Amino acid sequence: MKAKVHVYLKPGVLDVQGKAVEGALHGLGWDGVSNVRVGKLLEFDMDGSDTEAAKGELKAMCEKLLANTVIESYKVEVA
Repeated sequence: MKAKVHVYLKPGVLDVQGKAVEGALHGLGWDGVSNVRVGKLLEFDMDGSDTEAAKGELKAMCEKLLANTVIESYKVEVA
């Protein structure tokens, strides 16, 4: 099954990369863009067919490796 993990900074954490992208967009004339937040998307295949078990494994992966849960949040998807 296909798995996706979205990792992004928690609200209130300064997103330096998002600010840089926002500044660049303004520089290119897109002045109506604001509050840009940059995150990451991880996609991979997982063995098995139990969606709930896969979500549990993904959450464990996030807690141990894929996300810094002090400053980042995550969302998992299994299809």
